[in-house]
Amino acid sequence: MQNPTSIGAVQDMLAGQDYVCGRALGTVTYLALTLGRPLFLEGEAGTGKTEIAKAIAAGLGRRLIRLQCYEGLDAASAVYEWNFAEQMIAIRTAEAAGGVDRGHLKDELFTEDYLVERPLLQAMRPQAGGAPVLLIDEIDRTDEPFEAFLLEALSDFQVTIPELGTIHAPEPPIVILTSNRTREVHDALKRRCLYHWVDYPTFEREIDILQARAPEAAEQLSREVVAFVQALRTEDLFKKPGVAETIDWAKCLLALDVISLSPEVIADTLGAILKYQDDIARMQGSEAKRILDEVRSTLAPA
Repeated sequence: MQNPTSIGAVQDMLAGQDYVCGRALGTVTYLALTLGRPLFLEGEAGTGKTEIAKAIAAGLGRRLIRLQCYEGLDAASAVYEWNFAEQMIAIRTAEAAGGVDRGHLKDELFTEDYLVERPLLQAMRPQAGGAPVLLIDEIDRTDEPFEAFLLEALSDFQVTIPELGTIHAPEPPIVILTSNRTREVHDALKRRCLYHWVDYPTFEREIDILQARAPEAAEQLSREVVAFVQALRTEDLFKKPGVAETIDWAKCLLALDVISLSPEVIADTLGAILKYQDDIARMQGSEAKRILDEVRSTLAPA
């Protein structure tokens, strides 16, 4: 599938993958696809940054290649490694056969037959259906040296393997970087990208998201769930629940055949929306009832 030709077409494409996209995010996504620029998405965890990469890949019929970042990630782990086990077997086999030409053997060992491709190298390869979507997830978990390496790789869309030379992408991948802002990412990397802050959605948009992801939920239950989660985000919690938690909670309630929230149901299922014991303890008992009463007093009739 070709890239969408308008902002509305981007929104429609994402909606077809059950991703509810506002005008601002639709605009920056359209520009990233049209101009071939990396898209840098920053925001709280659970606000849909990773999901948009999945939705774009599915909507365009492209392969999704994901580089999950972590502390200590280096270029070798992100680009390629040599299959040392297979190389050792080849060496032992050659030695057993006798008459080993070490120079010739070395040339044979460092070929693509023994190359283990990691996400960045995979993204530089031609793909059936067009350039892949390269998701560089949680870039804020890495360190500055890896950022510097990534800056070079994304500038020219090429990587260098000393034994094989430089591998250049015949068609640049669609690059999406995400950050939960656990630390600031260097300006030099951000300047190479189009930037968008992914915030928590409004009440109505979160209702739309929940209806897209859990359509079997009754309207009244959906409204109570979204209103309760949004009220939780105003509380002094260690980790505020994201949209992903809203969807998970609604699905848990459906699995329990719940048709309306109650303090007892909330207490039993808090682990679906809160992930730290201190937060769960804070919301037990009267606190959950207080928030639920406030939510019901502000909800208009469905």
